[in-house]
Amino acid sequence: MPASYAYLGPEGTFTEVALRTLPEAATRELIPYVSVQSALDAVRTGEAEAAFVPIENSVEGGITTTLDELVAGEPLTIYREVLLSITFALLVRPGTTLADIKTVTAHPAAQPQVRNWLRAHLPDALWESAASNADGARLVQEGRYDAAFAGEFAAARYGLVPLETDIHDAENAQTRFVLVGRPARPAAPTGADKTSVVLWQREDHPGALRDLIDEFATRGINLMLLQSRPTGAGIGNYCFCVDAEGHISDRRMAEALMGLKRVCLQVRFLGSYPRADIAPGEARPLWPGTSDQEFLAASDWVTRCQDGRF
Repeated sequence: MPASYAYLGPEGTFTEVALRTLPEAATRELIPYVSVQSALDAVRTGEAEAAFVPIENSVEGGITTTLDELVAGEPLTIYREVLLSITFALLVRPGTTLADIKTVTAHPAAQPQVRNWLRAHLPDALWESAASNADGARLVQEGRYDAAFAGEFAAARYGLVPLETDIHDAENAQTRFVLVGRPARPAAPTGADKTSVVLWQREDHPGALRDLIDEFATRGINLMLLQSRPTGAGIGNYCFCVDAEGHISDRRMAEALMGLKRVCLQVRFLGSYPRADIAPGEARPLWPGTSDQEFLAASDWVTRCQDGRF
């Protein structure tokens, strides 16, 4: 398999900036793709070793394009995540003023992050979505739009200038990116890990979602993301994308996944990988009764009972 990473391009995206924070990126060829779908398909077809794509932002939540691509199609696995603080610049061709701007563009995920600024400063501007923020900058360079919301670092690459900088509706906004590859053994646990799965209910009934959540709750596992996505099988048919604290090698997580496998129509394991928001020594203490040692002790007790040694 070629030593290359695919990423959401073109050059100059926040995705590229986040990808270059990974040490291993320095030893790979970084290849931009026009969409999240095409970047992930490059992994599925063997064109790339891995793909690096956005999956969640702190303003709008999950990036539905990425979630849907991981839900459907040939299985892929998340191996790493990166958090990047996001602030936008309004990029224009030299000489453009705010009064000249009639059309603006950016990736759809950018709009909720600049909506209030846009309403206050360009209330009559027409918004049209681009494949990525950097692609929006390219379209401005070509004269297709008057301005683009993108990273300030993209300006020089596309011959533009930042008319306004430090644009954001929410302080400390972040986007989470993931490195995705073909299925393989997860990396060893670090003590501060995350496990991602997709769950399909066996049937819809009162308390069905609670039943799924209980598999985590009864084992002291905290959920970090729970988002429903339509299955395409009709109105009211959903699967659930879940991020949970812990690693599949943890006894509590393994038992939770076994429980979900029993009660769900389908479970797709998306990976166990190190968290980007905390270091291993900063992980929250486990709930009493949920450590590997306590699970093992309970299992040994049951064995002794079965053997008449209680």
